[in-house]
Amino acid sequence: MRPKYKVLKKILIWRYKYISERQFIYILSVFVGFLAGIGTYLLKDLTYLIETALQGNIIKDYHYSFYFIFPIIGLFLVYFTKKFIIKKEIGHGISTTLHAISKRNGIIARYKMYASLITAPLTVGFGGSAGLQGPAVSTGAALGANIAQLFHMNAKTRMLLIGCATAGAMSSMFQAPIAAIIFAVEIFSLDLAFASLVPLLLASVSAIITSYFFVGTDVLFRFQLIDVFQVEDIPFYIILAFSTGIASVYFSKMYFAITLFFERFKSPFKKFIIGGIAIGVMLYLIPPLYGEGYGLINNLLQGNTAKALKDIPYNIDLQNVYMVVFMLLIIAVFKAIAMTTTFAAGGVGGVFIPTLFMGASLGNAIAKVINQFGFSVSESNFTLIGMTGLMAGVLHAPLTAIFLIAEITGGYELFVPLMLVAAISFAFTKYFISNSIYTVELAKRGELITHDKDKNVLMMLRIEKLIEKNFTPIRLGMNLGEMLKKSVAKSKRNIFPVLDEEKRFLGIVLLDDIRSIMFDQTQYETTFVSDFMKSAPEIIFHNDSVEKIMQKFKDSGAWNLPVVKNEKYVGFISKSKLLSAYRNKLIEVTPS
Repeated sequence: MRPKYKVLKKILIWRYKYISERQFIYILSVFVGFLAGIGTYLLKDLTYLIETALQGNIIKDYHYSFYFIFPIIGLFLVYFTKKFIIKKEIGHGISTTLHAISKRNGIIARYKMYASLITAPLTVGFGGSAGLQGPAVSTGAALGANIAQLFHMNAKTRMLLIGCATAGAMSSMFQAPIAAIIFAVEIFSLDLAFASLVPLLLASVSAIITSYFFVGTDVLFRFQLIDVFQVEDIPFYIILAFSTGIASVYFSKMYFAITLFFERFKSPFKKFIIGGIAIGVMLYLIPPLYGEGYGLINNLLQGNTAKALKDIPYNIDLQNVYMVVFMLLIIAVFKAIAMTTTFAAGGVGGVFIPTLFMGASLGNAIAKVINQFGFSVSESNFTLIGMTGLMAGVLHAPLTAIFLIAEITGGYELFVPLMLVAAISFAFTKYFISNSIYTVELAKRGELITHDKDKNVLMMLRIEKLIEKNFTPIRLGMNLGEMLKKSVAKSKRNIFPVLDEEKRFLGIVLLDDIRSIMFDQTQYETTFVSDFMKSAPEIIFHNDSVEKIMQKFKDSGAWNLPVVKNEKYVGFISKSKLLSAYRNKLIEVTPS
């Protein structure tokens, strides 16, 4: 045994003797929170170093021209890294983590602990129009999952530690520990029992303390609430709410459309070339789209519109409100396009910050328009609450939106408009877009974790592990004698799949249907399989979810259903085995 495994074995033995399961989970949650904080800090710091290097004095005088070339260089470095160093697909952080929870029992590949740490700073630091929250969650989740595997924790604990890592990444990124816990529960549909709440709290606090140690108490958004909530402003907040709802639908639709367009290109290199040039052109024409965009958000929050738009390469009159509104709307509209193009071209980043960026631009523009009609609303407050509306709509996370914006800005006095805008925007978007950007692909495949425990348990079952293959097939052209001699006599089952020469499933023959004549030798030569064959509902492998399979059992009244993969027979799934697997999985994931 290798020395490191001997040490690990000794640690595990000591742990089993002296530390209870719950205490050990608490220790691991603190450790995972610490590592998530470290990972988030590294992501932010590496990105900042790249941005600082690219915006240094050497190229300062020519910087405008480099808005075109920087993102292409960054995307090329990401393409090279993925193809020749990591040699695996990285995927989008939160979506891949959700898939790992729903279909892999919380098991995440080891390379994902460092993949986003390398590629996300290259993407965003060189100007890719994306955020770092998704990569931070991906890195933290991979660390949490692999630590759980290292210490032989069960699936339930692995999923809890992934949630802890998510809360830790969020807490460290925004220094918002309460919103971080809500985010983990809302996005990952964690079971919020006391057993899971304490580890989430510990991880969130551990991560934020780690963040304080490295960067102090500096926050991403510098905002001090000056203008308090006015009841008479409610109609205007309702206008803002519907505007952010419309923008959320646009954001999501644009994301789906551009993603679908790039799926036509099978070659990652073609995607990089086409997407890289497209994002380069957009950043050249609209420089505020460069990177995450915290500068624009903070300047708008502080009421400094001129500084927010200082990189616009056009001679526009910043005293003309309508010209400013026009530019803010252009920035908001193209942020969704730039972000999705960055992803489609192979870049690695997150959706979270772009939604805040778009919401800030839209909220500020709407406030300016309202004030032009003789009213007086707070542009800073509308900027802030616009961020809430976009986050609630695009991410389908209204509670996270409310508490995050309130917590990171200290704007708790705006809770009423925050709740109003988040609720309306979420409801409006939900009506048109059933699933968020994070979850749409998982929902299509029936792999989406929800707060419905029964559905979650069904979804976590592995269909391939339920298939039984000890059924003896028969051919359509067999007569009764051949069927009895070659199949029935050799089988312990009472059901026989009928296949053609290419092993395609045609139907079934039940032992009960031939029992009355199986000893009548006069019919051995004159009776054929086709005389007894019945049709049966098929389970389509990789297409039918376990929930759909249960419905097929219910509709057909059958106890065994055939499984077909690529039109070829694979085996059968029995209702009894499915229910037994469901019961065992329910026990496994239910908090004790």
